[in-house]
Amino acid sequence: MNRLFLTLFGVIVLCLMPILGAAAPLVAKVDISSQTMTVISNGQVAYQWPVSTARPGKYTPRGQWKAKWLSRHHKSSLYNNAPMPYSIFFNGNYAIHGTNQVSRLGSPASAGCVRLAPEHAAVLFRMTQAVGLRNMKVVIHN
Repeated sequence: MNRLFLTLFGVIVLCLMPILGAAAPLVAKVDISSQTMTVISNGQVAYQWPVSTARPGKYTPRGQWKAKWLSRHHKSSLYNNAPMPYSIFFNGNYAIHGTNQVSRLGSPASAGCVRLAPEHAAVLFRMTQAVGLRNMKVVIHN
């Protein structure tokens, strides 16, 4: 009986390993409807911050991505060299980055990127550097 239980338990664990291993050590979950980001580090909520996503007429993509590249002092090539400090690019020209328009955080105001207070963007940037790009996931939903 014990041998059967251990065998079944082992099979279940082996089947679940791909699912359990899929969780990234660092996840930035953006909720468009509440204009918030929840940062999850090693399965635990580490931070919850206000964000700004796309204003009317613009679009913030929904889905899941791995972080693609980082740019500490980025300037927008699309919007008059607008400062985008602590940029974490996840989908083409879309990034999570700091903003100087902190009074607008908590409401849609961007051209599509996910804006954070500069100090929060710096924290997330450093966390991403620490775990590596392939271990940082961005999740954006309504």
